[in-house]
Amino acid sequence: MSFTLAIVGRPNVGKSTLFNRLVGRKLALVDDQPGVTRDLREGDAKLFDLRFTVIDTAGLEEITDDSLQGRMRRLTERAVDMADVSLFVIDGRVGVTPSDETFADILRKKGARVILAVNKAEGKAGDAGAIEGWSLGLGEPVRISAEHGEGMDDLYRLLKPLEGEYAEREAENTPEVEVDISEEDAELEVDEAAFEPTVKKPLQIAVIGRPNAGKSTLINKILGYDRLLTGPEAGITRDAISVKADWLGTPIKIFDTAGMRKKARINEKLEKLSVSDGIRAVRFAEVVVVLLDVDIPFEVQDLRIADFAETEGRAVVVAVNKWDLEGEKQEKLAELKEMFERLLPQLRGAPLVTVSGKTGRGLDRLHDAIRKAHAVWNRRIPTARLNSWLGAMVESHPPPAPGGRRIKLRYMTQVKQRPPGFIVMCSHPEDMPDSYKRYLVNGLREHFDMPGTPIRLTFRSQGDRNPFKNPKFHTPSRLRKHKEKNTGQ
Repeated sequence: MSFTLAIVGRPNVGKSTLFNRLVGRKLALVDDQPGVTRDLREGDAKLFDLRFTVIDTAGLEEITDDSLQGRMRRLTERAVDMADVSLFVIDGRVGVTPSDETFADILRKKGARVILAVNKAEGKAGDAGAIEGWSLGLGEPVRISAEHGEGMDDLYRLLKPLEGEYAEREAENTPEVEVDISEEDAELEVDEAAFEPTVKKPLQIAVIGRPNAGKSTLINKILGYDRLLTGPEAGITRDAISVKADWLGTPIKIFDTAGMRKKARINEKLEKLSVSDGIRAVRFAEVVVVLLDVDIPFEVQDLRIADFAETEGRAVVVAVNKWDLEGEKQEKLAELKEMFERLLPQLRGAPLVTVSGKTGRGLDRLHDAIRKAHAVWNRRIPTARLNSWLGAMVESHPPPAPGGRRIKLRYMTQVKQRPPGFIVMCSHPEDMPDSYKRYLVNGLREHFDMPGTPIRLTFRSQGDRNPFKNPKFHTPSRLRKHKEKNTGQ
């Protein structure tokens, strides 16, 4: 998605109806009663050939206390800060109200990019509202009808120039993942300098973990100054903040994320938004540092966070913070390693580093572990070496024969990197048990020195390449030709 659009305005001006039209589905509840929408709802919008993220917000109220309406207003203002563009919607049949003028002033003070939309402007009923819209000082109003789809082409013309502007930013922030490898490149050794971090393309790191694990403190110590707000209170960080720096000679872009708690314990709407922002930061990262608290390591939520990073195909480094507070270091380290191997088998061999964000101890080891994990994540293995290894693995432990049908492994090649992805050509791939897949993945980790990195292994049948399999046209037999000749057909 190239940019984010937040739909804001008074209650009952048609924000949710417009949201449903842009996403193409009725995701948001719509009713004549004002105040139906209370939370923020994100969706993937499609407007002709434009693709962007749209946020439906609660109706803006002139209330700033801790009541429900006040919290809804703060949440909407938060969405405006997050979004690249705000679409300020007014009711064309009602015209500009004092509340609209107040909210227009707020949007101007925030310095946000604002587009004014006059909804319910079909026919002549919205003429007066469209003319009054000029008084808000937000530029030319665009007349639309969310219910009937009128004015979508005008909205498209206003949003289209933004695509290129934010596409460059998106390309800069999005790392190269799932990189395809051609047949010619698969035969060659990897060029180690191909994905070396540079100032223009720094190594992108996301630090994730539960609240109060010490993420912001750790990043401040890496940067060498207090860039991020810290304190004993849990949940101070709400934004996924990115900072560029030079860390021991390595250009990096590091993301500090909000603490991720169990979903059932997240009550505040603001925290829900913060967690989703943190998940987005993981997708922007190349290496994910899962930060644990030494007092309560490997909680259920820690395991889910680490598994999410592995599922997204990112290189993972596990760091245990507050190591300076631990008295029995050797016993604790042995316990942590045992728990890591037992609870996270999918990250077998991933680096486990002990650090102290307060004193800075262990940061050099963390840097080396991140660089090593990044190098493994980029690894490419020539096809000849892979097939030599595959032959030895099959000879040592042949695949099973389910139902008496022997599975033959014929050929193996690497087709992707970042993370490494392999294809194995074999017979009866649908019958390959998961245990043998794990056997091959663990063998790849050990033999080619790829500890901890996600490995994608796909099995395919060579029969799929057979041009005579399932033919569309049947060659006529000699007998049929003879019959047709004698009958004169």
